[in-house]
Amino acid sequence: MASPSRLSLSAQDKRGLSWMEWLEGWYHVIYEVFFQRITARNLKNPLPLAPLNDLTCIVIGSTSGIGFEIARQLAESGACAIMAVKIRLHPTSHNLIQKWQSHKSGTFALNIDVMELNLLSLESVVRFSQAWNSISKPLNVLINDAGIFSIGEHQKFSNDGGAPCRIINVNSIMHFISYVDTNDMNFISRKTKFSSLKMYLSSKLELVMFSSILQKNLPDGSGIRVVFVVPGSFQTNVARDIPKIVQIAYHLIPYFLFNAEEGSRSTLFAATDSDVPKYCAKLKTDVWPVCAYISYCCSKMSPSKESLRTDTSRVVCEKTVNMVGLPAYSVEMILEGKDVQCRYGAHLN
Repeated sequence: MASPSRLSLSAQDKRGLSWMEWLEGWYHVIYEVFFQRITARNLKNPLPLAPLNDLTCIVIGSTSGIGFEIARQLAESGACAIMAVKIRLHPTSHNLIQKWQSHKSGTFALNIDVMELNLLSLESVVRFSQAWNSISKPLNVLINDAGIFSIGEHQKFSNDGGAPCRIINVNSIMHFISYVDTNDMNFISRKTKFSSLKMYLSSKLELVMFSSILQKNLPDGSGIRVVFVVPGSFQTNVARDIPKIVQIAYHLIPYFLFNAEEGSRSTLFAATDSDVPKYCAKLKTDVWPVCAYISYCCSKMSPSKESLRTDTSRVVCEKTVNMVGLPAYSVEMILEGKDVQCRYGAHLN
């Protein structure tokens, strides 16, 4: 696929997508669902991986779905894989590790472990970071896969209100049909009626915007690359909370949907392919406003036009950093070795 065309949109007040933007967004969504198997027909399944003995990876959301496949395949390829899960899922995680090890027929011991992380608590996130820093291991890949596609749920809030490294964010084609109101990112002003679907869509776009500014602000010598991946449309329990009628629709089109192993390919590619960091560096040199995006075909992909709104992205980034209890420019301060105080109870460095 050719590199994305150079385009930048300035921020402006808007309450939604135009009907043309809406139609274009739904075109991308529908095309993925019904044509992804044809488009990705040349990919092998599972995706062949070279030996990864020198790679240390943290996989968030690794007990089911594509996160399960990502953790398993990384470990079976020799990587040191850390499953970051809630404490109640520790027995499940250890059972999975034993199962994976038994299937290896004793050829070598899998280098895989479990650590506690509850994404509904920012204090837990801080404790996880501290625990990881105390191990003094290098971190080569952070894979953020945890998520849920929920329609009809009530609004919920959190309990609190090493290089070279790749940060891999598993995203969704659904960000094409979203926009961000920077004055009401959490739908609390009631100017726009809250729905779990609207929150899901806006969160995907906000993640693109935040990470793009993060990549832009990282020093060239940091060796940290931020990459988004689209896993495709697949059947896993990520959709366990959607209405039954929608779940039935999922089961009526099984041929078009990926399984978890197929859905894991783009993430594994982004985490291990040697050309991905070069592509990230090229985008940054070209002053492209969005970080690298990899499609379910394991190829370059252009994100939505809405994600190119650099001014909006900067506001999203500033407000997000404040929401999680960090001061402005905290990333730069950490990279410079300075101590940063998080209001959720810890110093980060």
